[in-house]
This record gives sequence, C-alpha cells and structure tokens, in this order.
Amino acid sequence: MKKLFLPLILTLSACTPMIQGDYMAPIAGEQPPGIVGKLDPYPLFPSKFVEKRNVQVWLPADYFSDVNKRFPVIYMHDGKNLWDASTTWNQQSWEVDDVMTKLIKEGKVRSAIVVGIDQTDKRFEEYMPRKAVEGVSIQVLPDRPAVMKDQILSDEYLKFIVKELKPFIDSHYRTQSNRESTYMMGSSMGGLISLYAIADYPDVFGAVAAVSTHWPVGDGAMIKYLRKNLPSPKTHRIYFDYGTETIDAPYGPYQIQMDQVMQAKGYTQGSNWITRKFEGAAHDETSWNKRLNVPLEFLLKP
Repeated sequence: MKKLFLPLILTLSACTPMIQGDYMAPIAGEQPPGIVGKLDPYPLFPSKFVEKRNVQVWLPADYFSDVNKRFPVIYMHDGKNLWDASTTWNQQSWEVDDVMTKLIKEGKVRSAIVVGIDQTDKRFEEYMPRKAVEGVSIQVLPDRPAVMKDQILSDEYLKFIVKELKPFIDSHYRTQSNRESTYMMGSSMGGLISLYAIADYPDVFGAVAAVSTHWPVGDGAMIKYLRKNLPSPKTHRIYFDYGTETIDAPYGPYQIQMDQVMQAKGYTQGSNWITRKFEGAAHDETSWNKRLNVPLEFLLKP
C-alpha cells in the first residue's frame, strides 16, 4: 500500500509557508516513497475569496526529462482523496498518480500536470452551483435541512481557482495555459462544480469530466441551469458517467435528461461528449479509480 505525505502536510501546514514575492513555495523535503512522479505540496494555499486549503501539484516523470516541454493541466476537486488510500477517511482513493503514469507510458493520454484542491468542511457550499438555485434555499438530502442560497460559496470557489490558483500554476510551472489545454474533473458534487466552471468560465476551461454527478440535489437544478448556459460544442468537450449502486442508483433518469440537453445543444456523443454507465459501480473512490482511465483518455486524448 502506498504511503503518501498527507500526514506530513497536516503537520507542516501549521507552519508559515515560504514566500516568493506574492507566492508560496512548495514545502521542501524528501519525496514520499509511494508517489509515482513528483508531488509538490502547498499547505494552506491563501485566497481572498475562500478559506485557505492544501493544494498538491502532481508532475509526471517527463516534466523533468524534457525541460522544454509544456503540459496541459487538470484541476481536480476533493484533493484529500486523490492520491493514497491509507490516508483517507474511508481508506479509498483515486490513485491518480498511478493511473496517469500507466496511461502516459501506454501512450493513451498526453502527459499532464494534475492539481489537487483539498475540500474543506464547507464542501457542499463550495461545490453547489449558486446560480442554479432558483429559490432562497436548496434541499441537499431529504433528511437534512435546506441550505440558504446566500450561504453558497461556489462563485467564490471558482474565483479562487480562476483568479488565484491557475495564475499561480501557470507562472510557476511549464503549463499550456490556453483553454484547449485546461481541464477540470470531479465526482459527485465535484461533478456539479466542474460543470459550473465550464459554463461560467468557457474561455478558461476547454473540457471537464463529471464523474457520478450528483444530479438529485435540488431535483436536477443544475440540469435546468445547463440547459441555458452550456458552452458551445464547437469549442468544448464534456464527459459524464454514473454507476448503478449506492448513492449512484437514482442518477440514471437525471443523466438521460442531461443527455437530451447535450443533444439539443449540438454535442455529438462519442466525439465532444461522452456519457458512460458503469453497471454495478458504487459511489466511492474505489469505483472511480477502476474507471479513471476513461475520463482521462477523453480529456487527454493524444
């Protein structure tokens, strides 16, 4: 089992990060033995829009072997769950570094940088698309109290990514910073915020992957929003998938509605849009890890 540095991050995050001008430098130290590639940790990355949080930047092996090469970037949510199962609350993870390295070696994807953005205790407030809420509040789950619209922070969260984090990444790493090479991926509520990003920042993000998208929140409120706000199929690509077990079980009918929206907007299944159903897959990182190659191959097709 891989041993990652997240406990190290939690320890170091109590310290003041080194500063270079207006920017932090990654915490220096020996690379944790379980990581494939290199992971730069940025504890308590600052923001004027949202709470500070840990950010990790994964670099593939050829980032160092080809110093003239520039790389596309994938921004991923729920950063605490991306790298190593031994450090997560449920002992599951996406194992992004392993999957990316394997796909790159097999020539199935372009080599890319992955930026993991940690979730906070305001995960719902940051991931729920605010402008998709039509009333003064939205119901999260039937057995939980509604969340007031003015408590939702997704607009601020996306400003953090677009106006603070992305400029930092582009200025400190050899990125391909254009829209066609800037992507986002997330699962569940992370799928919703990824779709919100490509709808609200179509000049920044060229493609997104929404994995096990949590459509039921607000009874499909985000589908209604996307019906009016999807970006052009001439310049954008979108991936969806869902399982059939646990929390994913009711997603199918909602995804059919979303597929109809995609068709009406001129997207072509199998080209600039893919929807995949994974029979028997549950709503957890183990399931997402098993099929992670599919959205990555869509986003990073050679």
